[in-house]
Amino acid sequence: MPHAYAVAPNRGVPTGLDLDSDGRLGEPEDAHSFGEFRGAGGMALLSRYPVLIEQAQSFAAFLWADMPGADIPNAIDGDIRVTLRLSGSGHWDVPVRLPNGAVLHLLALHASPPVFDGPEDRNGRRNADQIRFWVKYLNGWHPLHSTALPPRHAVVLGTLNADPQDGDAKHGALRRLLAHPALQDPAPQSEGGQRTSAAQGGVNLQHRTPPAQDTVDWPEDRPDSPGNLRVDYVLPTRSLHVTAGGVYWPSEPEEARLVEQASRHRLVWVDLALPSAP
Repeated sequence: MPHAYAVAPNRGVPTGLDLDSDGRLGEPEDAHSFGEFRGAGGMALLSRYPVLIEQAQSFAAFLWADMPGADIPNAIDGDIRVTLRLSGSGHWDVPVRLPNGAVLHLLALHASPPVFDGPEDRNGRRNADQIRFWVKYLNGWHPLHSTALPPRHAVVLGTLNADPQDGDAKHGALRRLLAHPALQDPAPQSEGGQRTSAAQGGVNLQHRTPPAQDTVDWPEDRPDSPGNLRVDYVLPTRSLHVTAGGVYWPSEPEEARLVEQASRHRLVWVDLALPSAP
């Protein structure tokens, strides 16, 4: 891909605070988002078409406490409350110039996992607010300005680490995003996801989200395992015409093993017809 966008994420960026209250500072758990070093597990965007770098916006430094209606647990003390950023990796609005002159805004997010916390559900609440960020953004709210027009052509995309019905996330935030009147959900599917879920059984048999829509293959052999879930999304605005879509989840064993070496997550793809120029 000849064009790219990547800025520093929150992963591995130290807060200077003891976020996990274990009496030690500077651990991966004490960063704005878990990371062994700055940028570990960050995001990158690759594009066939020119990225309008000067117009791109990263909201990684936006504080969780500044999110309208922030669902921060009462157990979080003052120092953490005024320091912790909302984004796990980042929230990006990256405009791309299409061949016909139209501008497509890529609203990218890699949300924090809604687990690995305590009864205060800090990570679950933070994950939900990270997803809710784009709901408000599409409604005309902007983290840096009092008002803003939402982009005409946009795609919300990335790992949201939430399934609309299954797993430990707070499902309401994701459902509101999926039901946003500006968006459409192509609901990409794969035959491999359907077959894998059926073959593994276990907790997958209790799931309500169609297994063909699953995008991640998490283990089922532990009592606390969520099983396979739909957590990765490509959600275009209704101004765009979806021509095809799917989840690349091979069912052939050898090809499946090669994919698993790259990531437990599966590639989600959606083909869009060029929108009319603005």
